[in-house]
Amino acid sequence: MTQCQTNCIEKQLSRAFHKLGHFVGKHVWFFFTIPLILSAGLGCGFYFLPANEANDIEEQFTPINGPAKSEREFIKNHFPTTGSEFSAQRLYTEGTFASFIAVSKGDNILTNIAFAEIVSLDEKVKQISTADPQKVPDNYSSLCVKTNNFCFSNRILTFINESFVTKTKISYPMMNRTFIGLAVGGVKLDQTFITKAKAIRLDYYLQEDNAEIKERSSSWLKKFLQVFPSELKNLKSIMVSHFTSLSRQEEFEGNAKKIIPLFSITYFLSIFFSITSCMRFDCVRNKVWVAALGVVSAGLAVLSGFGLLLFCGMKFAINTANAPFLILGIGVDDMFIMLASWQQTKVKDKVEDRLADTYKEAAVSITITTLTDVLAFYIGILTPFRSVQSFCVYTGTTVLFCFLYNITFFGAVLALNGRREASNRHWLTFRQVKHQKEDESKCYAMCCVGGAYDQKSGVESEHPAYSFFKKYYGPFLTNKWTKAIVMLLYAGYLAGSIYGCLNIKEGIDLRNLASDDSYIIKFYDDQSDFFSKYGPRVMVSVNKSVEYWNSAVQEDIEICLERLENNSYVDRNLSESWLQIYIKTSQLMQIDIKEKKTFLGNLSKLFQIFPLFKQDIAFSKGDQSITASRFFIQTINVNNSIAEKNMLIELRKLAQDCKIPLQVYHPAFIYFDQYLVIVSNTIQNVVVAAVVMLIIALLLIPSPICSLWVTFATASVLVGVAGFMTFWDVNLDSISMINLVICIGFSVDFSAHVSYAFVSSEKECANERSIDALYNLGYPITQGALSTILGVVVLAAATSYIFRTFFKIMFLVIAFGAVHGLIFLPVFLTFCATCRKSNSVKSNMATKSPGKQSYVNGAFSGNVTSHPGVIGGMLHEDDPDCPGFLSSPCQIPYSFPVVPSHAIARDVAPSVLPPLPSQLNAPNMPSRYEHTYMDRKLECSSSSPDI
Repeated sequence: MTQCQTNCIEKQLSRAFHKLGHFVGKHVWFFFTIPLILSAGLGCGFYFLPANEANDIEEQFTPINGPAKSEREFIKNHFPTTGSEFSAQRLYTEGTFASFIAVSKGDNILTNIAFAEIVSLDEKVKQISTADPQKVPDNYSSLCVKTNNFCFSNRILTFINESFVTKTKISYPMMNRTFIGLAVGGVKLDQTFITKAKAIRLDYYLQEDNAEIKERSSSWLKKFLQVFPSELKNLKSIMVSHFTSLSRQEEFEGNAKKIIPLFSITYFLSIFFSITSCMRFDCVRNKVWVAALGVVSAGLAVLSGFGLLLFCGMKFAINTANAPFLILGIGVDDMFIMLASWQQTKVKDKVEDRLADTYKEAAVSITITTLTDVLAFYIGILTPFRSVQSFCVYTGTTVLFCFLYNITFFGAVLALNGRREASNRHWLTFRQVKHQKEDESKCYAMCCVGGAYDQKSGVESEHPAYSFFKKYYGPFLTNKWTKAIVMLLYAGYLAGSIYGCLNIKEGIDLRNLASDDSYIIKFYDDQSDFFSKYGPRVMVSVNKSVEYWNSAVQEDIEICLERLENNSYVDRNLSESWLQIYIKTSQLMQIDIKEKKTFLGNLSKLFQIFPLFKQDIAFSKGDQSITASRFFIQTINVNNSIAEKNMLIELRKLAQDCKIPLQVYHPAFIYFDQYLVIVSNTIQNVVVAAVVMLIIALLLIPSPICSLWVTFATASVLVGVAGFMTFWDVNLDSISMINLVICIGFSVDFSAHVSYAFVSSEKECANERSIDALYNLGYPITQGALSTILGVVVLAAATSYIFRTFFKIMFLVIAFGAVHGLIFLPVFLTFCATCRKSNSVKSNMATKSPGKQSYVNGAFSGNVTSHPGVIGGMLHEDDPDCPGFLSSPCQIPYSFPVVPSHAIARDVAPSVLPPLPSQLNAPNMPSRYEHTYMDRKLECSSSSPDI
């Protein structure tokens, strides 16, 4: 049978880990104490956590080089907001403000009772003042933005009052040349007049001209947040929600404080689960301390990784607080894999030999998953979101520490526990106990006697779960009818996943940055319910100097504006153009503005009539030319993320295609920019991570075909997670992007373990190798999956979208990864029968001359000389499978009688084969020798004349 293998690196790595395990086993206390000391030192870096916290929403959750940021810089430099006339639509930021939305408890807020309560709240807001004894108290009138030396007012109150007094109706959305579409919501119209309205919004803008005034304004807003809620208790006809320019940031930062208590719960659950799953009725073989210190090892990794980066000044974003939950799951998963390998070693071997064999078997698999995890996270640094970069740097570095501590600290823990078991000491009292006898009860063994093991194999008595996977689950899964059902289930899974991927939503909703019980959620809900018809009022800027007096240029500008106004997201009747009004005004006043001098000279007349237009034109020094100008268009029906994305793309495309150099901008575009990069960057990161993962798998898994199966399983899990995000109301945003990158690493974890066990199995039949892989790793994978889910399950109770989303996606990743590792992949691998790891006998025998035969035993790998009726040979010291317990030089002659071909049906009766050579009957012989011999299997090269 042709063998496909690429084990050159895996073989050397396995040998290196074998030596490392032996070294750790001999220097236990060194490898136990050094990680503790190192973690304590690096943990001091948490002192710098407050200085390195980076929770600014714009900085962390918007693209680093988003186009809107450069557009904002242009507006800021050419159209400063200082001046005697305030206009909210002309701000290049959201501004500094407080707002409240009053919603009628009935069907109409335009009643005298409701209006009286609104006016009363308006007065109470204006009476709020900061009471700092060391400073002059600031009230609203001293901090408000001014228009003609008066505080900027909510004109909707004036319009409503006039309508009550004069018995006239309010026109909508324009009233006396004032746009009120964002001040009155839930309206019912009679042509253009309001008959009923459901909500009124009032805004209170404050000054932010310099740092000192901005600080005073912020103090007033904080006072507003303290005082205003108490004024809402006795309202009879309206319900009120409120918001300030500080609210989103303050509520976002408060999420971190709410998540801290969950850490202790998580670690308690993980320790409890680990101890429970590792408990034995034998008081000597109990692995309580191993399980507990395995969780501690993951905690040390968090302490070291985070501490090191905090020492280095790496910024810590709030979403990085998810990382410890993730690291805990990774660390505990690796712990179970190593512990499973440890339990397959012979209990009578020296501790360092047991640890060496453990490292040889488990460390390669752990290395594969660690490399894929770390590289997946470091690839995530390429994303243009600082929150993602922070998370990936911290998590990737901590995963490295987790790996290092697993092969040092946890290896030392295994060795210390092995020494305790070797001396037959109680797990709790550490006092020696008597060996357990067969007729003693389990209850008595739990406290008084112990040290039992399988006398035939020489290894620890296996957990009942291992027998379940070997005797029941494995054979059931490899049944042909079960395989058919699994294929149908997979087809349904894939179809549902693809459907979900095609309907996934993009972008992060700003309301999700606050906790569910935040007061701003109600404000966002009211705004969405009653004020969603009219969207951002967009600035259309001419960003280069053009000849505005030239009629051809005027026509080009008019064409550009008309194209923008014809867009489905724009209301053409609500545009505002200083140039159009200037041309009409000059015609009415019979002023010639066709020349540069007269055009510029007569602008002052326009500003006298429309003073706000002065803020829309940027002059060069000496007012010799116009360097930039802007117009305004009103967007409509921008009420979801899809509309926001399409509106932004379409308006920018129209501006780009214009003959005149135009750009469009609104402060909300800073956040809308995420739509332009989120999908492309997610695909980029996932593809790069998948390619890197495939390369690692090809190098370290000794079978290229099985490496492709690992890649396939990873892609399948990724598609499933992305698709089912849609069904669980999770958007594709910078938060979920992180988790999709994680998906690469975690899906590799399960598939790599199973694939490596499959190709490493010495079973002949593909079904048997699949059963063998499930037998060896089914229970550890189940333990790892459950422990990882327990590590994040407390986040399901979080009131924050960020942490709840992390739980949802991690649950999908682990659930689908485990399903692939325990159901889909074991079935799929059976379709690839030639994909296995050859033992050394077979690889050597392929090149032997006719007449060379060998006994299939992992211990025998030398030249074998055939004699009539006898199979014989010599083990040499340089053979990789030479038993370590033999004296040097390692040469053992052996010879067995050849069984006639007609007497062999693969499984030979025990009586046919000779007894094991006495040199190999040593009590501390590694388990693989006795095990393979007990299999009683005989195989000769294809050229053998006898067999």
